[in-house]
Amino acid sequence: MITLLTGDNSFERQEALQAIVAGFDGAAERIDGASLELRQLPDLLMGGTLFADKRLVIISDLGSNSSLWQKLPNWLPRLSDDVHLVLVDEKPDKRTVSYKALKEVARMQDYPAWTDRDYQKAEQWFEARAKTQGLKLDRKTVHHVVSRVGVNQWLLANALETLALLDEITPDTINQSIIANESENIFELFETALTGNREVLRDILRTLEPQEDPYATFALISSQAFSLAAVAYADDSQNPSKDFAIHPFVASKLIRHAKRLGKPGVARVIRKFAQTDADMKISKAEPWLLIERLLFDLA
Repeated sequence: MITLLTGDNSFERQEALQAIVAGFDGAAERIDGASLELRQLPDLLMGGTLFADKRLVIISDLGSNSSLWQKLPNWLPRLSDDVHLVLVDEKPDKRTVSYKALKEVARMQDYPAWTDRDYQKAEQWFEARAKTQGLKLDRKTVHHVVSRVGVNQWLLANALETLALLDEITPDTINQSIIANESENIFELFETALTGNREVLRDILRTLEPQEDPYATFALISSQAFSLAAVAYADDSQNPSKDFAIHPFVASKLIRHAKRLGKPGVARVIRKFAQTDADMKISKAEPWLLIERLLFDLA
């Protein structure tokens, strides 16, 4: 039997692998495919040993071993019925003969990473997982945590572990104990500028500047400005949240700002970003200084 686990969702890939291992009565053999040599294949693909009739052989990243990956189709028919071969490869080359050969004989399990379009799925998953751990969370709390953490399942799972240790789960204790993801920090920065709260804006910048790269920060803020323009100029027949993969929670807030500013106001925001971008490219001033000038100008 052959199982191929693929996809860039490492959390679900890992959980699928753990389920296979848990269902096997014995010790799994784990092999690094990148350093595997051809002479080792017969021993890996043969049947039972003196110590076990059945074997579970897990080979990771075999696709990175180009010489062995090319020869894989020749070895697949030789796999013993007593061996469950599990191949774990995040992004195998689907154009290769080996991948096509595997597709014919293997049980394919693909786990793509979640995006902001999977926000509702993330909330449902988080709520269900909380229940299995004995945590009863209301929808408002689930929404608050997922909005703060994002759709990364590793971070959501860590958030659940943190919540399980709290004496009381409230918005304040969540904010104090669970670190917000970068996109939320950046959106908070952008929204604070739009609302004109210069004092809070100064505090956020004071926190971000020592630890964040200014060019990466400006790129993320610019993406928020683009999202603002997308919702401002969308007509009733369009869905910018879906079309541009804007977080639904973020989109709902941007729509309110877009209505308040109107299209002319949003256009002025975009022009300010364009000017700052031009100034950064010619190093007109220190990048953080340019970012501060932009945001305080918006505020």
